[in-house]
Amino acid sequence: MHISSLYRNLAGVAALAALMAGTQFAAPASAATFPPLNNPATKEAHPGKFVWAELFTADSAAAAKFYSGVFGWTAVTLEQQGVAYTVFSNGNHPVAGFRQRAPSAAKRPSRWVPYIAVTDITAALEIAAKAGGEVRAPAREFPQIGSQAIITDIEGSPVGLLRSSSGDSADVEPAAGEWNWFHLLVKNPKAAADFYGRVFGYDVAPDARTEKTNEFLLSSGSLNRGGVSVLPEQEGAKPGWLGIVRAANLDEMLARVPALGGQVITAPHEAAFGSRFALIADPTGGTVGVVEYVNNANPTNRP
Repeated sequence: MHISSLYRNLAGVAALAALMAGTQFAAPASAATFPPLNNPATKEAHPGKFVWAELFTADSAAAAKFYSGVFGWTAVTLEQQGVAYTVFSNGNHPVAGFRQRAPSAAKRPSRWVPYIAVTDITAALEIAAKAGGEVRAPAREFPQIGSQAIITDIEGSPVGLLRSSSGDSADVEPAAGEWNWFHLLVKNPKAAADFYGRVFGYDVAPDARTEKTNEFLLSSGSLNRGGVSVLPEQEGAKPGWLGIVRAANLDEMLARVPALGGQVITAPHEAAFGSRFALIADPTGGTVGVVEYVNNANPTNRP
């Protein structure tokens, strides 16, 4: 089973990550030169795979300094008609982008929005609208990247759709510094999981590894891609996606967080599949999970 770690107490710690205001999107910027997501291009297509993430933030400079310092990402800032867009790469592999918030949302905390691979973005947007979602940013072509769009699901959580012009990366175990897992916290996990099943073609199944009846796995191509579980009843908690980045050494990574203006929200602790997990916040309010597999534990080899 490919990286399916549903950290047993993830729902509790991710509730902290869900204490964030709704996302407002600036108007799409015009064409600029982006690095292709895969270089050389591939002929692979993995619908349902999480292939990109964007941080909507009012302070790109602070966020860029934090994530490059904590994760070791390298940054390239592009200009789009006077609007800065930062592309982050883990080694030579682009993994994330930072987009400046619209002025009307400048005071809101930053928010990460994951992107899911699709083969027919027009059809997926039509299905999303019919299934109760909302198209927040219509499909738009970007040079070197492909076609992108953003929707909100039936509980208002934003998620992106991406048809990469350079193909999708191979389904291999994520390296340190790459996205390892995405998890959705919602009020009605079954309804939300069914929504994602309709829009992205996921196979939806209860997580058999837990006794809870309200946790689900989203899979495609026989691989688990993400999880869905109930949002704890906590004041101010809002539905949303939590992205989790793999760490080579979790303690060393967390030690860099305070000096870069961030906060360790949840201290490192043991989690599923021989892993250690923590939750951090950047200086602008964006939250990310981080995980380390102890003793080189390899989730891809686990049944």
